[in-house]
Amino acid sequence: MDSVPAAVAAPQHDLAHQFARVRARSMQLAAPLSAEDAMLQSMADASPSKWHLAHTTWFFERFVLAGFAAAPAHDPAWDYLFNSYYKSIGPAHARPQRGLLSRPSLQQVRDYRQQVDAQVQSRLATGDLDEQALQHLQLGLQHEQQHQELLLTDIKHALWCNPLQPPYREDLQPAASSATAQGWIESPERIVTVGAAAWPQHTAFAYDNESPAHRVLLPAHALAERPVSNAEYRAFIDAGGYREPRWWLSEGWALREAEGWQHPLYWDDALQREYTLGGWRELEPNAPVCHLSYYEADACARWAGARLPSEFEWEAAATSQPVSGHFAEDDHLHPQAGQGSGLRQLFGDVWEWTQSAYGAYPGFRPFAGNLGEYNGKFMCGQWVLRGGSCATPRGHVRASYRNFFMPPARWQFSGLRLARDLT
Repeated sequence: MDSVPAAVAAPQHDLAHQFARVRARSMQLAAPLSAEDAMLQSMADASPSKWHLAHTTWFFERFVLAGFAAAPAHDPAWDYLFNSYYKSIGPAHARPQRGLLSRPSLQQVRDYRQQVDAQVQSRLATGDLDEQALQHLQLGLQHEQQHQELLLTDIKHALWCNPLQPPYREDLQPAASSATAQGWIESPERIVTVGAAAWPQHTAFAYDNESPAHRVLLPAHALAERPVSNAEYRAFIDAGGYREPRWWLSEGWALREAEGWQHPLYWDDALQREYTLGGWRELEPNAPVCHLSYYEADACARWAGARLPSEFEWEAAATSQPVSGHFAEDDHLHPQAGQGSGLRQLFGDVWEWTQSAYGAYPGFRPFAGNLGEYNGKFMCGQWVLRGGSCATPRGHVRASYRNFFMPPARWQFSGLRLARDLT
């Protein structure tokens, strides 16, 4: 593995605390699941909870501990089972078949986590990890937080596919909400700086796809103060939004016809209830609409006489805002209505689709070595989402953070914010 450029790493005692916290959080999220639940894979794009727990552990074993002769692989065969897409490391078990892995058992995966955790903490305590290993550890923590969100979205889809449609947890409670008016924030044409300084050359963590920082020209535009609500999206449906092809991109309309889409994923056909991680609930009209594909978000924006914002319009607005909102730690695990006025809910609640294709920034350099496969290889045919969601760990996102999915994806907590040109 090629070396990672030198940088000042976080103090090892701080990393030990962060490592313990992030690893414990994954187990907390998996705690409500039975061994049968943890094996479910409801579609090729999702993964079983057990696989998420094992893969994130494999990441630390493979990229942090592998250099130590005293830390041999837990089981060499697991290198094949729990690799995801690192082709430079070796072959991996086919993603659509992860739900066939009844063995190793859930308990064996838990034991695996404990063993790797103990080895990492021991290396941190003795100061044995060199700068490269410490940087890989920091990246591994960010990686695990991504999988914590995927664990929630994937199990939600799996349980919804069960005819009984049981809740992930029965104790989740929605927050009280009230309607807030939609407004617009206008911005003149200007040049702004977007992106982040490359890590680990600079100490603040950022993924390689966020860098380098560079200047872009923004046209004069207006950005909606908050995301589109369930009630507003319901108006799009009631106006025939799913019956009128003029609002839809061609690929989206073809998929809508093929799949029979009539409303967002997890809504009932009466448009009165939605399935949540807490089970079926009455649709909250003031909460942000979620579980939309790019095609649905784009169609709704066109119907509203608007468009989706570019990722740079979004980032320029978000840079001046605090990273606050409804995140996973708030324990609603579903979008909540925002309060107040002015620009709000840029972070948390729902990932916001943008009109920007996912591609490389000018001067992009992937992470060194095998970790160069982390982001860059997916810069084709995907679209950027910004801001985080109600299932995102607090502190994981920032204004420059770029999420990306294929346009048909609906099982993530994805919604939209409107934008329009000013001429």
